[in-house]
Amino acid sequence: MPIKIADTLPARRILEAEGVTVMGEADAVRQDIRPLRIGLLNLMPNKISTETQLARLLGATPLQIELTLVRITDHVARNTPADHMAAFYRPWCQVEADRFDGFVITGAPVERLPFEDVRYWSEFRTILDWTQTHVHRTMTICWAAQAALYHFHGVPKHELPRKAFGVFPHRSLVPASPYLRGFSDSFDVPVSRWTEVCPDALQDATDLRVLAANEETGPCVVDDPQRRTLHMFNHLEYETETLAEEYRRDGGNQLPTNYFPADDPSHPPQNRWRSHAHLLFANWIDSIYQTAPFDPAAIGARADHRSR
Repeated sequence: MPIKIADTLPARRILEAEGVTVMGEADAVRQDIRPLRIGLLNLMPNKISTETQLARLLGATPLQIELTLVRITDHVARNTPADHMAAFYRPWCQVEADRFDGFVITGAPVERLPFEDVRYWSEFRTILDWTQTHVHRTMTICWAAQAALYHFHGVPKHELPRKAFGVFPHRSLVPASPYLRGFSDSFDVPVSRWTEVCPDALQDATDLRVLAANEETGPCVVDDPQRRTLHMFNHLEYETETLAEEYRRDGGNQLPTNYFPADDPSHPPQNRWRSHAHLLFANWIDSIYQTAPFDPAAIGARADHRSR
């Protein structure tokens, strides 16, 4: 089934060229089904690239998805054209009365700052609390995952002496988890961050469960069932060239581990994580489909919370 996005969104042309089925609003209304409403709070600098990456994964699932792009209310994007933001993004203050089956929150280039020093920290915390009453299931990525664990559980982050950067093999620790259905025992994941959450801190929060991890870079996927949230510290959504672009952007100062063939940046990298990215998002969407109320107005109701 297709993903419904605006006809003029740049991601549409890219996804159609890749064979992803994309639906316009006129076609969507003719289908007698309720699409899953997914919100994307995009905090990344290159919003067009990030929205394309995530729309690709959401649109590959077998259900009709209606994607809403959301931004922080008063934050001005510096790396994305203003007309793009005005045309395709809604400030959170305009969607706070809406209800979503799923909500994705991306990372942000502020991970080395204390959480409280992030300019939009107050609204971000409000949004996290809002997901508990207006969203059925949430997925947080990279900085957003660390921030959510800090907000909800008091789990601190720690700055690394060297950036965790490259493609690392991760072990599936809970193969029976519905989120890891179909995963290999070991799978590669792109990692790009300056901070980490220590496993010991996660163990102290007894209602959290680490689903996948790497011995060098730590936890990767954490299930937070009481908050109906899946936390992903790394970047399965990345495209093949994303780490190469970051490497060049940073002046070639740190070679990404296990990424370029023979560690030679002149050789094009190969994508070894794409299939697991699709699996994770398909499993997450399926968990929403299996448990979300048919009536969107019931999302967040007390009875719905107790039953999940």
